[in-house]
Amino acid sequence: MLYDVLIIGAGVIGSMLARELSRYQLSVCVLEKENDVAMGATHANSGIIHGGYDPVPGTLKAKMNTDGVEPLFQAARDLHVPHRRNGSMVCAFGSDAEHALLDELYEQGQVNGTPDLRILSGDEARAIEPKLSPEVSRVLHVPNAGIIGPYDLAIAAMGNAMDNGAVLLRNFPVVEIRREDARFVVTSEKGDCAEGRYLVNCAGAYSDRIAAMAGDGFYTITPRAGEYMLLDRAEGDTVSHTLFQCPTEDGKGILVSPTAHGNLLVGPTAKKVASPEHHDTTPEGLAEVTRLAAKSVPSVNFRQVITSFTGIRATGSTGDFILEASKTVPGLIHAGGVESPGLTCSVSIARYLTGILREEGLELNEKSDWNGVREDTHAFQHMTDEEKDAFIREHPAYGKIVCRCEGITEGEILDAIHRNPPALDMDGVKRRTRAGMGRCQGGFCGPYVMALISRELGIPMEEVTKKGGDSRMLVERIGEDK
Repeated sequence: MLYDVLIIGAGVIGSMLARELSRYQLSVCVLEKENDVAMGATHANSGIIHGGYDPVPGTLKAKMNTDGVEPLFQAARDLHVPHRRNGSMVCAFGSDAEHALLDELYEQGQVNGTPDLRILSGDEARAIEPKLSPEVSRVLHVPNAGIIGPYDLAIAAMGNAMDNGAVLLRNFPVVEIRREDARFVVTSEKGDCAEGRYLVNCAGAYSDRIAAMAGDGFYTITPRAGEYMLLDRAEGDTVSHTLFQCPTEDGKGILVSPTAHGNLLVGPTAKKVASPEHHDTTPEGLAEVTRLAAKSVPSVNFRQVITSFTGIRATGSTGDFILEASKTVPGLIHAGGVESPGLTCSVSIARYLTGILREEGLELNEKSDWNGVREDTHAFQHMTDEEKDAFIREHPAYGKIVCRCEGITEGEILDAIHRNPPALDMDGVKRRTRAGMGRCQGGFCGPYVMALISRELGIPMEEVTKKGGDSRMLVERIGEDK
């Protein structure tokens, strides 16, 4: 089939673009190299909705951030993605240089159009954030900032796009791109092909490689690894705001923030690494996270850490988002170098890219039946006890708790396996339902989730994977029934 638009990459940008294009009478296909959506930078993102004070005025980052905050909150409501407008604070610790930087960020925010910014004294900040360090002397208060579930957002956007006709092809690592007869022919590692009139490169940390394959490799991506620690929900109300320290040229520094799901998140570091496949945590990195997080909030209880992980940021060589039509390859659209605040900008970037496609000749006729609202996948969790009882009578699987830590039922797991985009592995179920995200990290519920995946997908238990590929959970059966 010849698609109108091929999108390479099912992170938050590719997924949100697919949703935006699904508004129109187009055939859209997303090519993803992994076994699921949101497996690159998106799945290990801080989940911060940035207010807009940080990007340099006049850049695409600044424009997309300013234009993106409110549309993202609206998309989160429409897609029923966990989110909260909790505000943020950028903390200075007494030095004249840091105080001057806060003033500079305030002025940038004014130019960028960030609403309601204020400079507060340390005492004023502690009056609304009591556990803030006594060493904090001033803060930049950003009321319009927020938090959101990053992989929830990508999954919901892709699911909504698929519900409106978009196609997702997983396990499609691109190895060749040819331009033939006014079309792109994209070939996977296994020899599968997808063809499209237009090609949008949303490949994240791999976008420079995809650009080179397509014949327009004018930029490079430097992967930066950021190590995080996630604390139990018991620590989730340690702070209410997202707390930053003064940024450096390496990034926005170590943050302490509640998450949209009620945990506490600290991190990340920022280290150049050789490959986007780098996902290791290090004793040195986690020690740095611990030390600097405690600088902002000394009372953080690091004994409540339930997991640590590393995310990758795609830092482009141009210093700004690369959102443009190729100057040499007709029909090729670049979306590279989308690092922070890329998640915040996901809706505005999707709309901007759609505008570029229109300028490049793609005809956009709106569908009369497009539906941008996605049913709440967590609706059962929000019901009263009486509502749950009534629902369970009609759907008995919701009466069986599988994940005790998070209170996730069999019905919710079955829904995750069958709803667009279907969960095909353990981590896919985990991201959609939170089964396995609690204190025991799947130690108790894991085997039952495996059995449900095996049953519902009609595959042997030995073929159930953690995250696709060779990540099998079991090697072989033992005993009499082997």
